[in-house]
Amino acid sequence: MNDTSGRAAKPLIRALGGVASETPPVWLMRQAGRYLPEYRKIRAEAGTFLDLCYDPEKAAEVTLQPVRRYAMDAAILFSDILVVPDAMGQNVAFREGEGPVLEPVRDAAGVGRLNPDGVAERLTPVYATVERVAAALPDTVALIGFAGAPWTVATYMVEGGSSKDFREVKGLAYRDDGRDDGAFAVLIDKLVAATTAHLLAQIEAGAEVVQLFDTWAGVLPEAEFERWCIAPAKAIVSELRAHAPGVPVIGFPRGAAFNTERYIAETGIDAVGLDTAVPLEVGRRLQAHCAVQGNLDPILLVEGGKPMETAARTILSALSGGPFIFNLGHGVLPQTPPEHVARLLQVIRGE
Repeated sequence: MNDTSGRAAKPLIRALGGVASETPPVWLMRQAGRYLPEYRKIRAEAGTFLDLCYDPEKAAEVTLQPVRRYAMDAAILFSDILVVPDAMGQNVAFREGEGPVLEPVRDAAGVGRLNPDGVAERLTPVYATVERVAAALPDTVALIGFAGAPWTVATYMVEGGSSKDFREVKGLAYRDDGRDDGAFAVLIDKLVAATTAHLLAQIEAGAEVVQLFDTWAGVLPEAEFERWCIAPAKAIVSELRAHAPGVPVIGFPRGAAFNTERYIAETGIDAVGLDTAVPLEVGRRLQAHCAVQGNLDPILLVEGGKPMETAARTILSALSGGPFIFNLGHGVLPQTPPEHVARLLQVIRGE
């Protein structure tokens, strides 16, 4: 399993272990991406977006680009949450200007055609990327693997892509009416198995931390949040603890609001990502339970200047007294000037 020797020297690992630092570690969600000219060059050569995700040489290169440019404290694997349904047998594509497009799965027959067994075998190019990045990183930089949480991945699988109202996926979930053998419950069970296998394979290949992205957690009422967000994450974390003890898990239940503390307590995560809307006083309270990560508004990073710097210093002042990782409240936007990221890092590091 993953070699943990020397990991204690890495600022991100220390923060995840509960250690506060005057200068917190920093990385940014979507730190490798379209805002970087060096990424756009590789992307133009790669073919489709999934071709890039499955090309270990190119995917490793774009994973490493922001680490080289900004001396980030962590690299996060360049991949996508939808490689899991792709590996399960669903037809997945990415269209320019439209985003992900999937053949919708909306009944028991469609769910029955999905196969979680062998997902790790089908995603071997992804783990080859992890191995390449792990071998190339500086000794102080941690490598983060990731996956989408079952609920969020299921929204794309059922809706057939992005959604504004989640009508189809919520309808399928509600029709289960508490049954464990309903189509949606079976889909979530398959995603728990596939996601766990995917994360364990990343750890085996060299990931030192994993993050579970539940981007659409905030669209669910409380009871459904418990069933479709908390319970699957708890099952995944439990399996990771059993097979990869000592590897920290970051949960990002975006929009969870008042359910966040319960999510932390019941899933057993080591750190929680805070979205932009979470008040800093809430973040401080959560530090009594685990490390927190966040939560600068990505639009401030686009705008830069005094508003960005003031907001960053406010976050630092509020959260640096406890275990804390500086990040955004969501991912870096494509319109972000690279020099604004550089300035943000200077502010965080007191330069």
